Amino acid sequence: MTSSTGSEGRGFLYRLYSSRLRKVLTPQAVPHHVAMMIDGNRRWARQAGFPTAADGHRAGAAKMHEFLRWCDDLGIRVVSLYLLSTDNLRKRDSKELADLIEIIAELADALSREPGWRVQHVGREDILPADLARVLRTAAERTAGNTGLHVNLAVGYGGRGEIVDAVRSIIAQHQSGGGSLEDLAASLTPEQIGEHLYTGGQPDPDLVIRTSGEQRLSDFLLWQSAHSEFYFVEALGPDLREVDFLRAIRDYATRDRRFGG
Repeated sequence: MTSSTGSEGRGFLYRLYSSRLRKVLTPQAVPHHVAMMIDGNRRWARQAGFPTAADGHRAGAAKMHEFLRWCDDLGIRVVSLYLLSTDNLRKRDSKELADLIEIIAELADALSREPGWRVQHVGREDILPADLARVLRTAAERTAGNTGLHVNLAVGYGGRGEIVDAVRSIIAQHQSGGGSLEDLAASLTPEQIGEHLYTGGQPDPDLVIRTSGEQRLSDFLLWQSAHSEFYFVEALGPDLREVDFLRAIRDYATRDRRFGG
């Protein structure tokens, strides 16, 4: 009985604290675009005694779906999730990678069925398994007309590769119009490169969050995050709580953004 009462008490205090955090977050204080690097899924599975990393990845995917609902409820308009890097495709154990690909496909399909949400794949489709590429393409097509929360799924993604692809696209477009490389070199601007990124036309992330205490970019949105704020959470990915998220947004709201100054 004491344990049950204590649990109920902690739950009440948690809800009260979360409610207070929400009240101080005005619409003007909320970032427009949040990028999330979920990390620690494998460690979570190992510490919890699960037999495979897939259990951690599945728990992490469920947490990402929950995280997106928190963002939507708070009025955030764009969220980018780092789910599978080009390095992951090369370095992960084949069984773990196969499980992860299946989990990502399930997540993409589920997100595309959320009312109003728009799903977009950012990354290299040509290096993905055909089934996963098809699911991502279908999710994007199914939600193309939606105007609610915009969800970028970074799958088969690498920031350096994205910049290379953008430059290649600019060169090809310039040459197709009969322009010379000399003219392009003289006129190329950061704005042009930004327009040709996988996220072209979207605002850059205001806030980048990473779980599990790791403090590195890992080749994620290198160009777009040039002026982003960063927030690192100690919790492993599947253990992320809404209160952790709200603290991140509150912290962001108190910062003086200088944009390189």
